[in-house]
Amino acid sequence: MRAQLGDVLVVESPTTGVTKRDGEIVGLHHEDGTPPYDVCWSDTDRVTLVFPGPDAHIRHVVHSQENPAVERGTTGTN
Repeated sequence: MRAQLGDVLVVESPTTGVTKRDGEIVGLHHEDGTPPYDVCWSDTDRVTLVFPGPDAHIRHVVHSQENPAVERGTTGTN
């Protein structure tokens, strides 16, 4: 798993009835984009240090001046 600032971390839940969480990656601790990440969660606006598990994936976002956030794909934990 590799991320860039501005990408979105999505945590799916295998449990029925439990909502998935997502948040913007606002901090990297390794230059190569590997975990852990500082994530600002969309549901609470709190920033936490996250070591993603097997239920998490990255939604990559391309930033440009014309279109500030365009998805470029998803990367799993592989």
